[in-house]
Amino acid sequence: MSATPTTPPPALRPYLTARHDLLWQEADAFAAEHVAPRAARMEAAPGRVERKVAGLMAARGWFAVTVPAAFGGLGAGHVAKTILIHRIARISAAAAAILQATLIPVGALLHFATYEQKGRWLPGVADGSLLLSIAVTEPLAGGHLGGIETTAERDGSQWVITGSKVHIGNSHLAAGHLIIARTGEAGLGTSRALTAFMVEADRPGLCVSRHRAGLGLHGFSAGRLDLDRVRVPQGNVIGEVGQGLAVAQSSSILYGRPNLAAVTLGIHETVVDTTTTRLTTRPRYEGTLSDLPVLRDRVGGMEARLRAARILAYQCVHLLDQGLSCDGELINAKYLGHQWAMQSTQDAMELHGAHALDGDYVLPRLWRDVQHTHPPAGTGDVQRIGLADAALGEDRIQWSERLAAETAWASPDPTTA
Repeated sequence: MSATPTTPPPALRPYLTARHDLLWQEADAFAAEHVAPRAARMEAAPGRVERKVAGLMAARGWFAVTVPAAFGGLGAGHVAKTILIHRIARISAAAAAILQATLIPVGALLHFATYEQKGRWLPGVADGSLLLSIAVTEPLAGGHLGGIETTAERDGSQWVITGSKVHIGNSHLAAGHLIIARTGEAGLGTSRALTAFMVEADRPGLCVSRHRAGLGLHGFSAGRLDLDRVRVPQGNVIGEVGQGLAVAQSSSILYGRPNLAAVTLGIHETVVDTTTTRLTTRPRYEGTLSDLPVLRDRVGGMEARLRAARILAYQCVHLLDQGLSCDGELINAKYLGHQWAMQSTQDAMELHGAHALDGDYVLPRLWRDVQHTHPPAGTGDVQRIGLADAALGEDRIQWSERLAAETAWASPDPTTA
């Protein structure tokens, strides 16, 4: 695994601008200087939440990479976002997960918050003082939005929220949580029964359980939130009352899926690099392991999957930046990116033999980390259902097409009136 800055491969040239090239180099240099020295320590201390890297990324404004300059952000778009996540994930998927997890609720604010709400929260995201989480998953419902049991009841000018959320990315770093709660009466369809709320982390009644290390992504927190009659004002409702399903679904498709494709791509790239380095430096017979045809065949399959995953990851966000319909491509990049990376990682484990089981070697970490890119934003089964809907012409909502319309739902900028 090399932390040396690189240049983008020629196959990505159709999707990159000169600004993207500079960001690629900046991300590689950042990963080499700040992430690589901490990666081993993060792995060795799974019970600790990594805060230093989060602060360094925040100081560069990367949590606001898609936020317009009017709110202090970089306004650089989705390809730029993918570059940052991808290049950092090559060195540490956990560090990349910290970045990608906050970008999802940021996307929800961009699409559904009023101008006043954007002015209230996005500048804090841009200057690094406000990291966010999005809290949808629940202990019993999992990611099934129709099964959400967290409730929000109106009490005068306030809302009272009660329930629990689990597997919440950046739960221990976030100063604000975008909570999806049930506001509709029993029997009301899910499309109108849920509402999104911004809940500041210091509100009475909100409890963040202690950090518990997962299988992989050591240093990244994905914990539990418990809300016991937490009160928030009407001004903390994001979007309209009853629009929570749209907030959650659109954020998952437009941000969650491509973000995870980028994390997976970084892992995949390092898996292939690690394996080729091993095979070309390990003596065998009168040459090296890389000279053996049976092993070269396996490496060829790994390289084919990596190249295809790279194109999928960047093509879909390029389409998104162009305002073109691409929900299916976003879903596919996450789905196949994970499938291919898993297959390559298993090949790598086998090609390394017993060396793959060495706890001090990088490969076991990569194997553990890639497992974490399957469940979020929908498992492979969920992605296949979405792709089947597209094949059968039943994908009625195209969030990539409605992006401009969603933004227009927010109150207009009064300075342009």
